[in-house]
Amino acid sequence: MGVINVTPDSFSDGGYFDTTEKAIEQARRLIQEGADILDIGGESTRPGSRSVGGDEELLRVMPVIEFALSMDIPVSVDTSKPEVMRATIDAGVDLVNDINALRAPGALDVVADSAVMICLMHMQGKPETMQHNPQYSDVVAEVISFLEQRVAAAVSTGIERERIIIDPGFGFGKTFEHNLMLLRGLDRLVSTNFPVLAGLSRKSMLGTITGNAVNDRVHASVAAGLLAVGQGARIIRVHDVKATRDAFSVFAAVNRIAPGFLLHL
Repeated sequence: MGVINVTPDSFSDGGYFDTTEKAIEQARRLIQEGADILDIGGESTRPGSRSVGGDEELLRVMPVIEFALSMDIPVSVDTSKPEVMRATIDAGVDLVNDINALRAPGALDVVADSAVMICLMHMQGKPETMQHNPQYSDVVAEVISFLEQRVAAAVSTGIERERIIIDPGFGFGKTFEHNLMLLRGLDRLVSTNFPVLAGLSRKSMLGTITGNAVNDRVHASVAAGLLAVGQGARIIRVHDVKATRDAFSVFAAVNRIAPGFLLHL
């Protein structure tokens, strides 16, 4: 899953693709590099970020989504707003990627009234405050419990289990140690029998390990992605598609599995 942030303030590439022209060029580049899915978002969710209005978010993402759909590639919209979900679903997106796990009023109904897939992510707190001393007794167990509750809410609203993907939310209300424990225990999320999406690309935990700045974490991101895939993750959300895809090709060859072993929408 290739990331396109049409924002001025995302943690890694904020401002790089904040115009339609730049974002479309990045979409074309990620497709050429081998992305299977494009994840397009118009609101930063980095720690300390502030929300933007639904109209502004739609102005940012709709032209890029329309271009991506014209390229015949599965498209994900990264949003927590029901009005953005509805408009982009009507436009033809394949997946709603919601860091808020459909907790906004009306979000469950919007997705239930469609045929799109949904990714439910765990987050403790909100982006503005989520890194202010997050606490867990057992981070893996608590993340699984939260996601099971959100799956139950989705299913009770009419969203089929086959449409649901789960995401532990690396970096969203977690300390460095929490993130490491989640990565070590990712197989426990896989055992829930829902496809797991892992978003580790360029995250601060990798900077803590390597000492590298956010835009110098390609190698660490690829390593983290491979560790996640090795434990059964099916979708890896990345900024550096070619480097990650090359590593996955080696992984697939050594393990004698088909190159397309990850989930395709």
